[in-house]
Amino acid sequence: MAVCGDRPPFSNRILKVHLWEKGKNFMNKEKNIRWIPVLCFGVLMLGLGSSDSLRGIFSPVFQEHYSVGGRGLSMMVVISYVGNLLFLSVGGKMMDTFDRKNVAMGMLGIWMAAVLLNVLTDSYPMILLSMFLALGASTMLNTTVNLLTPMVCAGYAGMMVNIFFFIQGIGTSGSQFLLGRFAFSYDGWKMINGVLFAVGLVSLGLFAMVNLKPEKEKTKPKTSQKKKPQDMPGASIFWLLVLMMGFYFIGEHGIMNWMLTYCMNALQMPSHTASAYLSIFWGGMTVGRLVFAPVVQKLGVRKSLKYFGGAGTVLFVTGVLSGSKGVILLSSSGLLISILYPTMVLFFQQIYPVSVVATKTGAIISAATIADIVFNAGFGALSDSMGIQISFLILPVCMVLYYCFYLLLLRVSPSEV
Repeated sequence: MAVCGDRPPFSNRILKVHLWEKGKNFMNKEKNIRWIPVLCFGVLMLGLGSSDSLRGIFSPVFQEHYSVGGRGLSMMVVISYVGNLLFLSVGGKMMDTFDRKNVAMGMLGIWMAAVLLNVLTDSYPMILLSMFLALGASTMLNTTVNLLTPMVCAGYAGMMVNIFFFIQGIGTSGSQFLLGRFAFSYDGWKMINGVLFAVGLVSLGLFAMVNLKPEKEKTKPKTSQKKKPQDMPGASIFWLLVLMMGFYFIGEHGIMNWMLTYCMNALQMPSHTASAYLSIFWGGMTVGRLVFAPVVQKLGVRKSLKYFGGAGTVLFVTGVLSGSKGVILLSSSGLLISILYPTMVLFFQQIYPVSVVATKTGAIISAATIADIVFNAGFGALSDSMGIQISFLILPVCMVLYYCFYLLLLRVSPSEV
């Protein structure tokens, strides 16, 4: 006969089992909410960052293998921009119309098909098709991660978005560092795309396990995400956002495309010194998203854009106006402006209701990208006629305009923004 002290009463054992099962279910739920999406988005952004850098790394291989010159390589760049614009325009509307998880997985499937195309085919027209699909789907997936992060990382979206873009930067810079030394053959191009396809499979499997609540099941915040039609921001707000992001794109991408030429031709620096300053800028862009992610979370979206945007713009402008003595300031500005792009996309989500935010985000980024394309198309001719040193002054002007339009957005209609 069992003694009472040897075993707890039957009712107590039932209670303990109930509490154990309840605790286990809670932990499983927390893991599903937190770690599966984080792992999924992290793996995906690493693969996308690596994929986006391959076009530049393998340019010499493409020239030799396809027997194309500068025009052939330029066509790859142009077709990539066209893919970006089309996918952002159409993809944003699809995100608002259909189930977001299914649209995201469809975009991932398109990206994987483009990568697989590089493995299975061997012709210039096919690689153009691959560039169109891969870069277009990649850009839309970047935006999708930005849009979905608040749904799966509620309460710390600002921090996680910047961490995901840090991971993407690691994929881009890491692939440039590693593959740039070994990418000498077309077989290497095929092998790397095979690895990226495997990364896509892992991401797709993880995405299938991500739990995204339907919009109708979401708890509405106190400030009401779903605005009434009369409270929908007007066209003026939309175009202010386009101008803000367009000028920012010109400033940031202008450094990427023209800083090397500026340092070598206008400031008479040797190529290795100019490359070092550009590397500092992009290193800051990558590291800043990790280091400042908790700060963004603490300050919030609007204060982060105000403080980091202001300080980064001051460094950027001072660096350019100071000539060779200020290049280190220009390079260091990358650390402060690193958080601006992902945080701006979060800013759009605070302005527009969830039912249209993907459409509006796609339209804003598409219009800003067109401004960026027009600038880069005309900057070469402008620098030929006016000189690179004078022409380069456009970049700090654009950064000042970016910041002014952001401040104007905060003042023009506080009830809408």
